[in-house]
Amino acid sequence: MNRRERQSAILELVRERALSTQAEVAAALKESGFDVVQTTVSRDIADLGLVKVRAPSGRLVYAPPGTTDTDRLRALVAAMRRYAIGLEAAGSLVVITTPSGYANALAQAIDESGHAGIAGTVAGDNTILVVARDGTPAAVLREELAGHVLEGAA
Repeated sequence: MNRRERQSAILELVRERALSTQAEVAAALKESGFDVVQTTVSRDIADLGLVKVRAPSGRLVYAPPGTTDTDRLRALVAAMRRYAIGLEAAGSLVVITTPSGYANALAQAIDESGHAGIAGTVAGDNTILVVARDGTPAAVLREELAGHVLEGAA
């Protein structure tokens, strides 16, 4: 089995499964009949330019390069539904509340979404400050983000 076959198998595996670590990729390759060590997998991941994206489960998983904005929006929607319990516009900020301990996970999903109206986030234990970009009213941003939360949660 040559490098090209192994790397092709890696691309197929990351499209089909939620693989978060090099060890998981190596184990999946072994299940597929490839005898590999983690250093080889690490090199292959770099060669292929794999990126980490947030899966609907909330875990960061490997994905092929060029993962679309649709995938990032889907990850944001999933994180908002999972973690947000309240949203409030305040000046140029949107304040999002989460259960204790979940603000960082949601803030990371928001940051990784690359949302055009968001300059960045600051997370505490159960509160996130979402900073709206110039020209994006916080009230509009709040309504958009609230639309991603399950009915009645925010």
